[in-house]
Amino acid sequence: MINILSIITDTNIGGAGNVLLNFMKNTDREEFCHTVIVPENAQLAHLLHNLGVNVVEVAGIADKSVSVRAFSTFKKIYKELQPDLIHTHASLTARFAAKLRRNKITTVHTRHCYYPQGKLKTSFPIKHIIGFANNRLSDRMIAISPAVYDNLVETGADRKKIVTMFNGVEPVRRLSDEEKSAARASLGINDGEFVCAAIARLVPEKGHQYILEAAGMLRDLPIRFIIAGEGPSGNELRATAESLGLTNCIFTGFVGDIASIINIVDLQLNASYGTEASSLSLMEGMSLGVPTAVSDYGGNPHIITNGENGIIVPKQDGALLAGAIRSLYEDSETLLRMGENALRIYNERFTAAIMAANIEQVYREALNVKC
Repeated sequence: MINILSIITDTNIGGAGNVLLNFMKNTDREEFCHTVIVPENAQLAHLLHNLGVNVVEVAGIADKSVSVRAFSTFKKIYKELQPDLIHTHASLTARFAAKLRRNKITTVHTRHCYYPQGKLKTSFPIKHIIGFANNRLSDRMIAISPAVYDNLVETGADRKKIVTMFNGVEPVRRLSDEEKSAARASLGINDGEFVCAAIARLVPEKGHQYILEAAGMLRDLPIRFIIAGEGPSGNELRATAESLGLTNCIFTGFVGDIASIINIVDLQLNASYGTEASSLSLMEGMSLGVPTAVSDYGGNPHIITNGENGIIVPKQDGALLAGAIRSLYEDSETLLRMGENALRIYNERFTAAIMAANIEQVYREALNVKC
């Protein structure tokens, strides 16, 4: 049995937390024994407990990559649990503590984010400092898309240590026709209306303002826009929609059961322009055969192939996004074909089981363990 200790410092359940949950649902429990370190009172803790995963709550690490206070705590936990490998999701302190031990622990680090790296981080000496830290503290680095791989390399990471793999998700539950009708009715959506949805945290970088621009340009058509999620830009976006008289937009706030949204969607939207590595919501939509109109930013073009399972448009362009939506609204045959391709590609590339198998292979290679 190989003992794996994962560390995640998020207090809320974001993309990294959902990836970890999907992995734990699909990992081989006969080969790997898992323990996860989380911050005190983290939302993830009880969900991991429910999956039968050992959980250790640690003070002083909440939403922090670096925590001097937690350094000695990590060393104490390592001594007690004797992990064969630690897998970190952002915690630099956890990796540092693992490599300062007399018997150094094999470390794997997943980079979950993608964003443009400024000149400071990609030039001497900062690039070399960041690269030195990543290379010395990580035996393997997992990049969750080719875009993330590029981020790591341009800040000095050793290409030989990086493994590129995509996240994966569990298939979204399919609703019955009666459940779909009830979900539409609960949002005030009429039969026959074409439904688009953007499922993402409401922050500027997700590009919701361009979705509202597109909605304004398409207000003459029976198209409804669902904006699902919450975040610091929520009030501003709602005010913008109201000022523009966008009666075709529906703000749901936080949605606990995303199946109630994805099951009634004809076309999913993603207009990110500042951060997007490997969108789980796109994959969840694909698991139900939902095609997508996306920006050409970050990891989006590595999930969506233009003309195959969706349409790619330039970032920060509401007019071109509106044109993509209109074209699929008017061409039901292409929409259907793209949906069929989306489901096929999901099953081939983006299931949680595929992701779990890929991560486990990284563990074996890092430990030099054969299957």
